[in-house]
Amino acid sequence: MARPARFERTTACLEGRCSIQLSYGRGQQDISGRGARAQARQFSLVENSDGFRQDGFVKMTKFLALLLLAAFLVGCKKAETAAALPSPENSLPTQAQPKLPTMKIYLGAETLDAELALTEKEEQTGMMFRTNIQDVDSMLFVLPQPQRAAFWMTNCPESISAAYIGTDGTIEEIHHLEKNDSIPVVATNDNIQFVLETSDGWFTRHNVNIGMVVRTERGSLAEAFLRR
Repeated sequence: MARPARFERTTACLEGRCSIQLSYGRGQQDISGRGARAQARQFSLVENSDGFRQDGFVKMTKFLALLLLAAFLVGCKKAETAAALPSPENSLPTQAQPKLPTMKIYLGAETLDAELALTEKEEQTGMMFRTNIQDVDSMLFVLPQPQRAAFWMTNCPESISAAYIGTDGTIEEIHHLEKNDSIPVVATNDNIQFVLETSDGWFTRHNVNIGMVVRTERGSLAEAFLRR
């Protein structure tokens, strides 16, 4: 509200200057008609000059005020947008999730009752905060589309092993994931659709290797999850 008040004071000042010119014209002694016409022309020029300066000053002041207002609104919008964005630290899970529904999966002669991480929240939480992971424990992640998967171990107090699996159910890569490591382990190819997490070293202990096809009690991984 300070700017409108400043506009009013400026207008009053300009009008005051015009009044001084008028007062000066009326304070002269008797003069001839020729002199009166000359003074009238002089007064007219002074008045028009003041009017031009007043109009230009007011327009410039209004322009600057609008420019400042636009900058203020843009700043507010940016601040609102920044405030609306969640902090990465605040978006991380803060506790282990309950055991998820399971499905039997087969890897050669081996069978696992794998928990199914199907939603974004379930995938994000994974095995975070879990301790005492047993040889029979496992979790299958179904990714929304084939991609260069990248898994990390933030808030995971125990190391695990992970198989990166292609769209056809073939194990493409097997990785060790070190406990509490916040650096993602990125796949070497971009067709990973499933990730199977187990206790650390499980694949080596059970002779499950790259190139093996993973199946489920409902058929292939693609039949169970991709053809709905």
